[in-house]
Amino acid sequence: MNIASYGYVSKILEERELSAKKKFGQNFLIDANIVDKIARNACVADTCIEIGPGLGALSEMLLKYCQELYAYEIDEDMVECLHRVFEEEERMHVEYTDFLDVDLESVPYKDQDICVCSNLPYYVTTPILFKLFESDLKIRKITVMVQKEVADRFKADTGSEDYNALSVIVRYLYDVKYEMSVSKNVFYPKPKVDSAVISFTPKRERDKAFEKEFFELVKNCFRMRRKTLRNNLKDLYDEEMISKIITSLNKKDSVRAQELSLEDYLKMMEVIHER
Repeated sequence: MNIASYGYVSKILEERELSAKKKFGQNFLIDANIVDKIARNACVADTCIEIGPGLGALSEMLLKYCQELYAYEIDEDMVECLHRVFEEEERMHVEYTDFLDVDLESVPYKDQDICVCSNLPYYVTTPILFKLFESDLKIRKITVMVQKEVADRFKADTGSEDYNALSVIVRYLYDVKYEMSVSKNVFYPKPKVDSAVISFTPKRERDKAFEKEFFELVKNCFRMRRKTLRNNLKDLYDEEMISKIITSLNKKDSVRAQELSLEDYLKMMEVIHER
């Protein structure tokens, strides 16, 4: 079986009188070599989560490299196709649900090492990633295919237009790697833009108490992007503390959040806790 092919995809959609649904951002992969490369790179644990498997092109390849696959699909028509194709595959567990509604505290793989691999539509990329980032799952790697411009934002450099609070938080938690570009021509129907595969590998042991305070600080610094760091910190600290923070960074008083690196934000936390 080769699900990642134009022949298979067009045949299944025609037989079942289906079409790609814009509301779910559906575009089906039709290049088996690219799908295999993504799956092989993503599977660093025996248990894998896939979000939005669609017709199962990526699922088929992931099952070559992992032992158990938990797939979450929001489209009932796609779920029926998946059950039909993988009905004899006991390692494939398909759930008809919105992943954003899944209680990750009660999943069967809660205490297992897992990897995540997904082709994410634009409209849910950030909420799904944040759900994973903020979970207590033992994630060893997250690999996602997203629109190329979205991937570029995750790799945005300090001071660039795309650099924001999410950039800082992601860099604190993960090593972010741009894995590969993916042409719009390997999808059916063909989208308007190219895609890219990016991966997130955990950097450190999680410290939830520190993270809560640190992330709140970062978000506040970017609250009003055009305002200076001093102005954005006024709701959190008095003038003396703000001046101490800015001095410690060796920055101008007019410095803005987007001019600060991850190391600068961590330095801010050190200064705040010197009190």
